[in-house]
Amino acid sequence: MLFPLLQASLADSLVQNEAAVAPIQPTVMNESLWSMFTMGGPLMWVLLALSILAIYLIGRKWWTINNASKIDPHFMQDIRDYVTEGKTKSAITLCQKYDNPVARMIETGIHRLGRPMADIQSAIENIGNVEVARLEKGLPLLATIAGGAPMIGFLGTVMGMVQAFFNMSKAGNNIDITLLSGGIYTAMLTTVGGLVVGIIAYFGYNWLTSKVSDLVYKMESSTMEFIDIVINEEPAQQQ
Repeated sequence: MLFPLLQASLADSLVQNEAAVAPIQPTVMNESLWSMFTMGGPLMWVLLALSILAIYLIGRKWWTINNASKIDPHFMQDIRDYVTEGKTKSAITLCQKYDNPVARMIETGIHRLGRPMADIQSAIENIGNVEVARLEKGLPLLATIAGGAPMIGFLGTVMGMVQAFFNMSKAGNNIDITLLSGGIYTAMLTTVGGLVVGIIAYFGYNWLTSKVSDLVYKMESSTMEFIDIVINEEPAQQQ
């Protein structure tokens, strides 16, 4: 009789333990992105505006740099042929056909043909500096977003924690976990939002900077090739 009683007691104990554990089940978060966004507080609107601005800057600068990089691979060879044959008007017309920094720099150099080499180099460098400044326009703002968005998210984190502890202080002895959850939820959401915006702006900035560097290298290479054409052309004109 003792063994069946022990089995029954053990079975009852297992049933009771399962009943006690059953209510503690992980709940699946069914919150939509919009509800999570609104629960993040007013700073989420600031982060949303910064994200839209960052995406706009990345798209616009990519379009500008991509168009500035398009040029006929035979462009410099055609310029060499025109300059060697003395067809400066044809060379200028060819430069005006392309709307990019390389063509504008070479056109400036062609307009200065016949002047001292120092004047030609100075004119090309001035145009090059203007073109580089135009290409880099907007990148400092993108870098500011990359550094500022995480800081705004951290500010939201601090504000959420302040709200949580303020609610606790007002509750007195009637402290409930829900008093903390609202502030902590706001804190975490703003942190995530700030990091997401910062990461997008950071990677976008570095990617665009590398593309600008590649284009600047192409501009410098074309300038050196044009200077070489002018230097080789001067002795031919003297003969």
